[in-house]
Amino acid sequence: MSLVVELRRRNVFRVAAAYLVVGWLLTEVLTTILPTLGAPEWVARAVILVFAFGFIPAVVLSWFYELTPDGIKKEHEVVRDESVTTQTAKKLDYVTVVAVVIGIFFIAFFSAQTSDDDAPPAAVVSDASVAVLPFVNMSNDEDNEYFSDGLTETLLHMLAQIPELKVAARTSSFAFKDQNRTVVEIAKLLGVAHILEGSVQRVGDRVRITAQLIRADDGFHVWSETYDRTFDDIFGIQDEIAEKVGGALSESILGSASGGQIAGVTTSSPDAYDLYLMALKERATFSYGGLRAAEDLLKGALTIDPDFLDAKTELAIVYQHQSETGLLGREDAYTQIMAITAQVLEARPDDADARAIRLFTERTFVEEQSSPEEMFDLIEQLEQIVAEEPGKYQPRIMLSRILRNAQQADRALEIQLEALERDPFNPRILYEIGTIYSGQGEWAEAEDYLRRSLQIEPVQPNAYLNLAFSGFQDGDGVEIMRQLLKALEVDPKDHEIPGMIAAFLYNLRLIEEGDDFRDRVLAIAPTSSVAYQVELSRAINTDDAEAGLISARRAIEDDIDDRQQSYVSAVRYLLREAVSRGTVDEESAYLEQHAPGILDIEADSPPSKYRTAQYYAFDAWYVTLPSDELNRRLDYFSEFAASYGFDPEDNPRIMFSVMALQGDTEAAVDLALENFIDDSVLRFVGWRRTLAQAQYRDVVADPRIQAVLRTWEQEEADIRERVRNYMADLQATT
Repeated sequence: MSLVVELRRRNVFRVAAAYLVVGWLLTEVLTTILPTLGAPEWVARAVILVFAFGFIPAVVLSWFYELTPDGIKKEHEVVRDESVTTQTAKKLDYVTVVAVVIGIFFIAFFSAQTSDDDAPPAAVVSDASVAVLPFVNMSNDEDNEYFSDGLTETLLHMLAQIPELKVAARTSSFAFKDQNRTVVEIAKLLGVAHILEGSVQRVGDRVRITAQLIRADDGFHVWSETYDRTFDDIFGIQDEIAEKVGGALSESILGSASGGQIAGVTTSSPDAYDLYLMALKERATFSYGGLRAAEDLLKGALTIDPDFLDAKTELAIVYQHQSETGLLGREDAYTQIMAITAQVLEARPDDADARAIRLFTERTFVEEQSSPEEMFDLIEQLEQIVAEEPGKYQPRIMLSRILRNAQQADRALEIQLEALERDPFNPRILYEIGTIYSGQGEWAEAEDYLRRSLQIEPVQPNAYLNLAFSGFQDGDGVEIMRQLLKALEVDPKDHEIPGMIAAFLYNLRLIEEGDDFRDRVLAIAPTSSVAYQVELSRAINTDDAEAGLISARRAIEDDIDDRQQSYVSAVRYLLREAVSRGTVDEESAYLEQHAPGILDIEADSPPSKYRTAQYYAFDAWYVTLPSDELNRRLDYFSEFAASYGFDPEDNPRIMFSVMALQGDTEAAVDLALENFIDDSVLRFVGWRRTLAQAQYRDVVADPRIQAVLRTWEQEEADIRERVRNYMADLQATT
């Protein structure tokens, strides 16, 4: 027998082929994957050498040994008639073919991936661009984290003043904090060519700062330096780093030295600066507790340095957000913001943040409702500030808020999406976009942006609250409770969140469960507007009419703020009770006595809460006014809304009420069945009390509506039971 025939019989050729194919496949896979796992280059080289050196031993072993059903045996020990080399040959052929197929697919897949990775980005990355990554806190004390973050933010602010240099926004840079990403990955995601990174080590009054400027495409260090200084020299260090980074970029990229003075923070006091940095960290989540702490810290900084303009501007921003959370009344916030921004603008007339906050405050924080002309003038002025300072975000927030009030949500969304292009990992921008979508009823988009915001900054109570609101659309009572409790967990000092939870539970007639949260509100904020509202809600849902009247009248006589429609809810309750008791004239006189002009729809510039209350007064006017006067008031309201850019016909709920008031029962029924009557019952809080009003009597009598209401009753009962069980389970595990 010839040697070649014997080699074939013993499958030596097939073993060699299978080894080469399988070895090639494994080498391709491992050398491709190992670098992505962080393995050093020598590991990949070692893999290749192992397979190369193993080829000869594999071929030799296939000559001397044969694989049998009883295991591996020496070739001369196998009876020739019992040899299974033919079957082994087929198996080796299968292995080889399969390995080749897998290899082809693997190469094709990673070629596509490599092609995608190597493809040019959608936008050309300018060489004159940089991102400042959060400097790593190397101090033993984790509380110094605010200092390293603040140093980063100040450097970023200073570099942004170089006209020719594109600097990635602070929040997007900070989104990569504590993430295990390479400089190349971060630069690609942020669309920059350079990365400035470093570390800070602070021990007592000594500071060591290391900074390095890296070119992302090849990892080349354009510049690096280490500073050992006292903390008193922190501003000198910041100036030096900014100057050297700007100079390095200017000389090597821009082609000339950067001109002009780069301004840092407006204080020479390290202690004031220290408190300022702490305040920025506290304010970042916009929580009740964080905003209060930020206020105290900023006041401390201004006590040390009364001329610290950046701290003053930041304090005005904090007051503006405190008014949104209910921590500070609008009247007090107005007084504080106007005084502070006046000081800032006197020294720095072009301060975009101070200008925007002042304009927004003087037009929207007053009790009287702004005229349409005033509102559109405010929009124009804010748009001008945004155009002048497109990189500033605070003016964009003010602009988008007033645009939403003017029923221009699409424009508000456009303003925020423009900001997101500049700062793609900013949780605040993602949150604002989510709330705009929520206001438009686009709940899927709203949830997407809110959850993306929380992935970057998990300690955002307002984001959880907005996710809870989306649960009302789905009829998921348990999810609503889960999100409300998350909001309370991250912001336990906010008295309004337990008020929301109590009201939700009361509306489900879960009185005992709601009382736990009501007690919390009354303990920490007994005179707040929400405390009044919670008391009224409890009275309504326990059918305690006398307690409801007492609570509502206290709210009117104390002239509470209309936080979460607390004041308006009291007016509505008094008028609805008056209708059922036949005492509308007496109750109207009571309201006019304590709130003159509250029911005068033609009053000039009434408080905005009066105007809202007038909308709910139609329940009483329906049973007391002649039809022609009722229709005149409806027409007046429609024209008034149109002057602000709002078309009532775009809102099915309002049109449902109008049709019922006008006696157009068939149209009201058709509109309800077409637009919202099939939605979850949770979207219609207090639906029994609303539909019990006289103007809805014929609508409710319709058999089609009756069928829907029976469905709502059953759905509400099911939700109540699920929420009760959820709360019981929570109680059992705590």
